[in-house]
Amino acid sequence: MEKNIAYIALFAALIAALGLIPKITLGFGVPITAQGLGIMLCGTILGAKRGALAVLLLLLLVALGLPLLAGGRGGLGLFFGVTGGFLIGWPIAAYVTGLIVEKWRTGSIAVVSAIASIIGGILVMYLFGIVGMAIVLEKTFFESAALMTAFIPGDILKAIIAGLLTAAIAKARPASLLSRQAKAG
Repeated sequence: MEKNIAYIALFAALIAALGLIPKITLGFGVPITAQGLGIMLCGTILGAKRGALAVLLLLLLVALGLPLLAGGRGGLGLFFGVTGGFLIGWPIAAYVTGLIVEKWRTGSIAVVSAIASIIGGILVMYLFGIVGMAIVLEKTFFESAALMTAFIPGDILKAIIAGLLTAAIAKARPASLLSRQAKAG
């Protein structure tokens, strides 16, 4: 139990630390950040449940006002702005990513983790983010989806990095890859 709490806190801190990498904000208000990589790693390394809990812990701290998002942003208002859909989708993205890695036991862990990161960390997260953007920006779903094309290359790169990092951890410290342990508890 204590080990799980420590991992959850550690990965919440990892996501926050990735927010220290300078962000690039596009004209419509959504920044390009490294924090999406942290969401992917929560799923690929911690698994579905613990990965989602790590993201929820970070989001709780952000909602309380801690400036843990890229650019030193924090506060409840972020959940109602142009990035709100992405924030709401983060724990679900980590959960889906982790669930895929937990269930897909064949093949290279690097490939499985990269594909899981694309499905959970990009497709699922984009779905929530696009809906949120459409509401806030008063655009159609498809207009908001078109705005997301600028993010695709970088997010695919993050998914590949997540796959490679997960494979490296699996090789160096297999017991640390909680997403592949027999019981995810």
